[in-house]
Amino acid sequence: MSDTTGQSESEASVVPEGATQGAETQGRDWSWVEAEVWSERMLAALENGVKGGKWFSLIDKVYRPATLEAAWRKVAANAGAAGVDGQSVEQFAARAETYLEELGEALKTGSYKPLAVRRVEIPKGQGKLRPLGIPAVKDRIVQTALKLVIEPIFEREFLDMSYGFRPGRGCKDALREVDRLLRGGYTRVVDADLSSYFDTIPHARLMERVGERVSDGRLLQLIAAFLQQDIVKGLERWTPVGGTPQGAVISPLLANIYLHSLDCHMRERGYRMVRYADDFVVLCRSAEQAQAALAEVKAWVEANGLSLNADKTHVGDCREPGQGFEFLGYRFEAGRRWVRRKSIRALRDRIRAKTSRTRGDSLRHMIADLNPLLKGWFGYFKHAHPMTFSGMDGFTRRRLRAVLRKQEKRPGLGRCLADHLRWSKVFFADLGLFTMTEAHALASRSR
Repeated sequence: MSDTTGQSESEASVVPEGATQGAETQGRDWSWVEAEVWSERMLAALENGVKGGKWFSLIDKVYRPATLEAAWRKVAANAGAAGVDGQSVEQFAARAETYLEELGEALKTGSYKPLAVRRVEIPKGQGKLRPLGIPAVKDRIVQTALKLVIEPIFEREFLDMSYGFRPGRGCKDALREVDRLLRGGYTRVVDADLSSYFDTIPHARLMERVGERVSDGRLLQLIAAFLQQDIVKGLERWTPVGGTPQGAVISPLLANIYLHSLDCHMRERGYRMVRYADDFVVLCRSAEQAQAALAEVKAWVEANGLSLNADKTHVGDCREPGQGFEFLGYRFEAGRRWVRRKSIRALRDRIRAKTSRTRGDSLRHMIADLNPLLKGWFGYFKHAHPMTFSGMDGFTRRRLRAVLRKQEKRPGLGRCLADHLRWSKVFFADLGLFTMTEAHALASRSR
């Protein structure tokens, strides 16, 4: 695909001016790297660049006892279920020193082989299920050790437009950048959706991109072994031919490595893109620029063995009603941030689960159980339209009134005026129920 220097005059006219998105990070902060893995000398080499741009002899950093111990601490802190071998984190902890020595020796001699990944399905909302892979504890440790070693190498290359699964960056940072660009007049938005991205990344091309920075053959073989782990679901067993393993520690990093090429492609052509893992938007100043950006995305996606979901990919002027876009739980439309309907439904489902009328707990106990959920949700969505919060507060109180009626052995959903007067807002406030409306009012006054 040609660069803008090779485009015709008419093509170049729809490319946005300015080839950079903000200022790329100068002198990155490496305080997050694992000190047991990355020495001052290695960090200096990382900053200055290594000869040929490739790193050699890294496998010994993976099986070094200090690296495996650091990886084990992270896996133990995350807990999680057992893999196909049935070994839990607690069981591994009982003989951690011995198991880590065995892992180190297997990695050193090349005899280490990952076990299959246990596949389960978890609720996704609206009756749908999401597949989740559960690697064995020992495989999670090795993947974490691998990530500790190679992540800084690729972090040095990643661009500022990428926010997902990266140290010191997150959803709120991505949303702030979207807000900044919208205020700057970039209101024509390409909202693109990759079809089953994590399941379809071509293995060979992914390994080529990892190999652009890493030349340690044994380490590359280790990554390839994780990509080719068998998957076990009930009595079924198969070997994936593409994608990164669901639930694997290393998967988000590998996914970012593959899409880094898209980041570079769009930046070189002067587009303003904000990406969180496989969720990204391109913000433009005109309809012509947005259509040209969509064409660039489509061409890159096709050339790199991926596909766009046509039903979920569109271009619109987000200032106009009905032409908004969704990104990281929010809907941006008509100059406002709304909470997308899917996020509201998901919260309501979780509230329903905690306020079942057959639940035997006291009202105070239910409220204590609800509050962390409500506070966390508000903390993320506090920039949404205020109507969202009053509606959610009302829904929560109605659920609790229905519980109170049930406890009195009276049918009904707690919607009548008598119930509202008897169990008022003040009643629930006195019991300590967190209310988003009040939290939003306090946050607005403090700004």
